[in-house]
Amino acid sequence: MFQFFASLFGYLLSFLYNLVNNYGVAIILFTVIIKLLLLPLSIKQQKTMKKTSKIQEKMKIIQFKYKNDPEKMNQEVMELYKTEKMNPFSGCLTAIMQFILLISIFQLVRSPITFMQKTNSEEKEKINEYIKQLQEDGKQIGQVYPEIDLIREYSWLKEKNPDDKTVEKLNLKMNFLGLDLSKIPQQNMSDFTVYIIPILYIISSFISIRLNTQVQNAQTQGQDETIIDGETGKELIKKEEDELDAVMQTNKMMSWMMPIMSISIAIVAPLGLALYWLINNILMIIERLILNKMIHEED
Repeated sequence: MFQFFASLFGYLLSFLYNLVNNYGVAIILFTVIIKLLLLPLSIKQQKTMKKTSKIQEKMKIIQFKYKNDPEKMNQEVMELYKTEKMNPFSGCLTAIMQFILLISIFQLVRSPITFMQKTNSEEKEKINEYIKQLQEDGKQIGQVYPEIDLIREYSWLKEKNPDDKTVEKLNLKMNFLGLDLSKIPQQNMSDFTVYIIPILYIISSFISIRLNTQVQNAQTQGQDETIIDGETGKELIKKEEDELDAVMQTNKMMSWMMPIMSISIAIVAPLGLALYWLINNILMIIERLILNKMIHEED
């Protein structure tokens, strides 16, 4: 399934590359187009999150009122969803699509020769021969990103195979604003330019997570207060405060854990993949700011 979508995205990325003749610019345009295609889904997701936050008070009252009767509680919860015209499983579709997109684009950027250049069986055999030539000459070909290594060694392979048309499949222009998008930071630690995109990606990750945390906190704190008299009300308020503290702690942990994971991924991935993540983060931040403002004005 992932290869199917990677191949599908490969047609789009190949078209954009042939249009602009630069891999970095093609990656940026590709990211923008994918983001626009997913915009309706993002709008629906933001509206669902906003609506979910509004019915949390009603949900908590139901859960507390029927805590000793799970069957009745489930009936009331489903009735609440029905009344509010909400699908409790709507978030699952978004999560699944984001996961498919993540893995598919990772495969696409990891193997641009396979998915962009659309090699046939004969060309694949020749590419395997190129790998053997490089290994025999003592050049390092990694198992994780072999096609990226081949693209980097295009000039050498062209010299060794001057009459071979298949070698032209490796001729992808990966220089972008002075950066070689085929480089992997882990393999080029002494080259300071390989850190530019990963650092920008990490900074954008901090901003994105910080913004998301602020939005979630605002939604949680902005919920309508429900007044319930007696001990039941006091117990429910205490439960809400405990849940809010747990949410705050979770958000705080995520603010630190996600950037740390981002650093690990950005260091071992080709700069082309890091560039996609960077542009995606920037677009996500812009999208979230605009959608939050639009939805807030609608309310």
